[in-house]
This record gives sequence, structure tokens and C-alpha cells, in this order.
Amino acid sequence: MIIYEHEAQYYETDQMGIIHHSNYLRWFESARIQYLKEIGIDYGKCEEMGFVSPVMEVSCTYKSMIRFGDTVQIYTKFQGYTGIKFYVTYEVRDKATGELRTIGKSKHCFTDKAGRPIALQKMYPEIHEQFLRAVDQ
Repeated sequence: MIIYEHEAQYYETDQMGIIHHSNYLRWFESARIQYLKEIGIDYGKCEEMGFVSPVMEVSCTYKSMIRFGDTVQIYTKFQGYTGIKFYVTYEVRDKATGELRTIGKSKHCFTDKAGRPIALQKMYPEIHEQFLRAVDQ
């Protein structure tokens, strides 16, 4: 698990002065990319190598509002990995109080740049091993 920190920005708010719901998915992506980096997988290099990991599913459950200036910590964890797909969970907590604000999850697969599914363990065994180690953490 990693903790990704984000300070809510004014431009992320809606007319009611709270963070617009679409921004949580952006935060999840930033946290996921940071997680990959921390386990030694540079997503930019993966793209250069010829594969990507598109989102297949994403869900988000809002528990309480986040406002401009709030700092949150996104607890990100890989929940599963099959060699073809991986699963990530997210808990968004207020940094000051620890209050759970939002929970989410996402499901991803691996494809080549043309969108054809690939098996990571066959084509990129060293990255496959890094994913296996991350799920065990």
C-alpha cells in the first residue's frame, strides 16, 4: 500500500463549493501511477515498451464532502493480479482528521498499443514479477 497526498484545488470544485465528483477518478489515477512508480514500474516506459493498462471498470462511493484547501491522503493498494488484469482499491481520508471521505476501486487489463490483450507474464516477465510482489505487500 502507498499513501498519495493531494491538496484540493479551487478549480476542482463545483458550483456548491465541493470537489466535483469527476476529480476523484483523476486522483485515483495519480495515486495508481505513483504506486507503480514506487514498485519500480515507470508507466511512461511501459508505453515506450509497447503496452498500456486501460481502465475496464471504476467505482467510487462518496462518504463525505471534500472542499477547496482540504488535504487528503489516498491509500492505494493492489488487491489482485492475474497476469492479464489487475485490481486496485482506494481509500480517500482527510489528512487532518483521518476521516474516510471516499472509497473506490478500479480494474485494469494489459493491451498492446493496438488494443489487443497481452499476457504480461509471457511478454514482460520482469514486470510481471514486480506486480506479483506488489500484490503480496
